Amino acid sequence: MDCVKIGNLIKQLRLEKKYTQKELGDLIHVSDKTISKWENGNGLPDITLLTGLATVLQVTIHQLLDGQRNSNSLEDNLNKTKFFVCPECKNIATSTGDISLSCCGRPLSEAIPMKATEEQKLQVEKVENDWYITSEHPMEKENYIRFVAFLTGDRLQLLKQYPEWNLSVRIQNRGHGKIFWYSDDEGLLYQLV
Repeated sequence: MDCVKIGNLIKQLRLEKKYTQKELGDLIHVSDKTISKWENGNGLPDITLLTGLATVLQVTIHQLLDGQRNSNSLEDNLNKTKFFVCPECKNIATSTGDISLSCCGRPLSEAIPMKATEEQKLQVEKVENDWYITSEHPMEKENYIRFVAFLTGDRLQLLKQYPEWNLSVRIQNRGHGKIFWYSDDEGLLYQLV
């Protein structure tokens, strides 16, 4: 365990809650000097204090001991979705956190999404309870849109596309979100809907 990292998190959370060291100490029945010692990385809370400290600071014990506030909620994780496309075989992978991936014997780099310009945007219209998505992209074997994905706070739908098919997909309308797509010539693009 990293005392400095844990201490920095305790201090950050205490300041967010607008507690003084004394106020936080009073809430968990320790002195302000004890809180100062933790925040400076010169010690760790006793195991008997972890539940109370985590409750007051509104984090899990695991987050507290890890020294970082990584959210485990599905919504926060999906908002951090990363896309990977193998340059060799064009395999597609996604991740909601830090990961090392390889394909075809090579490490994969995250495809960095670029906001689509007006000319690049896909056509999106509401049809019944769906988003109907089309494009004038040529969809040729050497250059086509490999996938279309719709990301909301709680769901990722990814639809694989194939060359020589017109791009025409329906995705259930679950409110606003982001549409991502990957084409060979432009890379990973997105637009808000």
